[in-house]
Parts: sequence; structure tokens; C-alpha cells
Amino acid sequence: MLTLAACVSLVGWLGYYLVLCAVRPFGKCRRCDGSGTVERFRKTRTCPRCRGKRLRLRLGRRAHNVWRRTHEAGTR
Repeated sequence: MLTLAACVSLVGWLGYYLVLCAVRPFGKCRRCDGSGTVERFRKTRTCPRCRGKRLRLRLGRRAHNVWRRTHEAGTR
């Protein structure tokens, strides 16, 4: 069972994450740490995950976009 303090902290964290996804939908790429390049076998090349753009869409924002598109498609 979750204690009251654990529930409050979980709700607080979720609220913080929702606000973060609304205000800043993009975060640093995890693979290249926001540099746009990765070093592999002593060569630097463009990061394949972000394609050199240095940013990624946050998971919460991606889920919100999917929900919004589904809702709009169903209410037309």
C-alpha cells in the first residue's frame, strides 16, 4: 500500500510533468545529450536518434498529441 506521503509526492510529480510537457514539449536527446553528434569508433557522426536536431518530443507530449488527434477524429 502507498502511504499518504507517497501518494502526495506521486500526484505532485505528475502535475509537474504535465506542466513541463505543456510549457516545454521538447527535451534534450538522450543519446547524444543534446549535442547532435555521437562518437563511435573514434569518429563523430550525426546522432541517428534525433538526426542532429538535438531535441526529442517528450513521452507525455506524444501521448497528449495522440489523444488529441483521436478525439478530434471521433468528434467531427
